[in-house]
Amino acid sequence: MVEIKDLWLTYPGAAQPSVHGVSLGIESGEFLTLLGPSGCGKTTTLRSVAGLETPTAGSITIGKSRVFDVATRLNVPTHTRDIAMVFQSYAIWPHMTVGQNVAFPLEVMKLPREEMRQRVAEALDMVGLGAFADRSATRLSGGQQQRVAIARALVRRATVMLLDEPLSNLDAKLREQMRLELRELLKRVGMTAIYVTHDQEEALMLSDRIALMNAGRLVEIGTPRSLYLKPTTVFGATFLGAAEIIPVNRVVGNTVATEIGVLQLDEPVAQVAHVAIRPEAICVLRRDDSQGDAPSRFDGTLQSVVFSGRQQQLVVQLATGRKLNALVEATRPFEAGDAVRVELPPARLMTLQEEKQ
Repeated sequence: MVEIKDLWLTYPGAAQPSVHGVSLGIESGEFLTLLGPSGCGKTTTLRSVAGLETPTAGSITIGKSRVFDVATRLNVPTHTRDIAMVFQSYAIWPHMTVGQNVAFPLEVMKLPREEMRQRVAEALDMVGLGAFADRSATRLSGGQQQRVAIARALVRRATVMLLDEPLSNLDAKLREQMRLELRELLKRVGMTAIYVTHDQEEALMLSDRIALMNAGRLVEIGTPRSLYLKPTTVFGATFLGAAEIIPVNRVVGNTVATEIGVLQLDEPVAQVAHVAIRPEAICVLRRDDSQGDAPSRFDGTLQSVVFSGRQQQLVVQLATGRKLNALVEATRPFEAGDAVRVELPPARLMTLQEEKQ
């Protein structure tokens, strides 16, 4: 549905490109999230698809139509691209009613009045605001304004929806609620969505696939599950959740020698620069309760225990001096100073390669 090929964008006077050779294909009906830290190029990429930025090189296709191509000097205007947008600010007109706000794109398209009325009613019903059409837009809560912005995007019946951090202005509880509603709604109407966020949890909950960006480059792309459980880069492992990164000194079959000792992998590898593990994957037992020595099992002492309700965060200092952060169930009775044994299960170890510069 959307194809981005070798996209570059360098702003005048900038020393480095904001978008650095990004290529992406988004399938029809897919929810793809551009995720990364501030300044990584995700919003610039989205705005290039929308026609709000002019890339330096590359091409963009939406559906069967090429909308941008540097080689042929093609640049289709934003209003004629088959897209709808939801912005971070919602862009609600305060002097209009809810219905008038939603109808605004149709006014620009000069559709017949009866068709406009039907489309507006349908879009408001989809977002649960069917009874609010005549209400002043200024009398809406933040969550309701966000729904109006989504309804205004839906009413165009475009094939692709572009969303630029649309939930960032909501409080935490409402944001969590709207995540689920937004994904369910877009799946129901079958729209292809490209979503920009720097919120890792939001990306994991919403996406069919995540495109992880850093410094203008596409670093990794995959399903939320694959990127979280089996990232291939240090940046991927540390940005999408917490991870303990351990440099590898030597590889022998399915074992690796590291600064904390020998770790066993679940399968042989030819080459690996680092291994990593999520804090919740580290097994921690009191030393008296564990049995014997084995690869990937090490003695240590609990330096601190922080209780957070659902879980406890443990800081374990190993005999080598390295500290590991582990997350365990809140009900387990640990205290600072306990002698413990930690195990790094082979199936939960992630093998990471050197990152390309």
